[in-house]
Amino acid sequence: MREDSTLSSGLSMAELGARLRAERRTRGLALERLAELSGVSRSMLSEVERGTKTPSVLVLDHLATALGTSISRLLDEPDRTEVVVLPHERQHLLRDPSGWERRILSPALPGVEFEFMRTTLNPGVDAGEFSPHPPGSREYVAVECGRLRLTVDGTPHILGTGDAAYFPGDRRHAFANDAADVCVYYLAMELGQPAGAHRGPRHGESDE
Repeated sequence: MREDSTLSSGLSMAELGARLRAERRTRGLALERLAELSGVSRSMLSEVERGTKTPSVLVLDHLATALGTSISRLLDEPDRTEVVVLPHERQHLLRDPSGWERRILSPALPGVEFEFMRTTLNPGVDAGEFSPHPPGSREYVAVECGRLRLTVDGTPHILGTGDAAYFPGDRRHAFANDAADVCVYYLAMELGQPAGAHRGPRHGESDE
């Protein structure tokens, strides 16, 4: 996402920053610690939390992964209704300036760390490498159309239209479209529990 881009649902960068800050504080993490865990600079993280900097989709994913959660939880308050219907216009759509977009198809649910998404990669676009999720995480991919290069721990796997794959989410993984046609794929992600997960600030640790 660029500075002038917005989420299709209308979520402001200030609201996103506030939710990111709340998730960080709930986990008792100082800015420096989250920066260390995510690989995102402290200055960038601070600007995102203040709503003055729009993160790329990959940066937002790194932050969510470091928090042991999903992007959808950073974008939405948990929905406690028994049946959740997400009309097309209410689904969060994240566009990355490198030429790909992610549409989140699952709601944030209390106590559930799961995300279902539809991703579109333009021809020749590499979405980059995503950080390993907590142990026990699982990811499932299904290609709707085009050709997807799925790389897990440095090993590439080529998936074509109609192909599907599973891989442990606690590995390094990357997605790319090397072909001349658009690639569209679905991904379902179930997150494991982060080691040493806790709530609230640690003793002696700053809560900025």
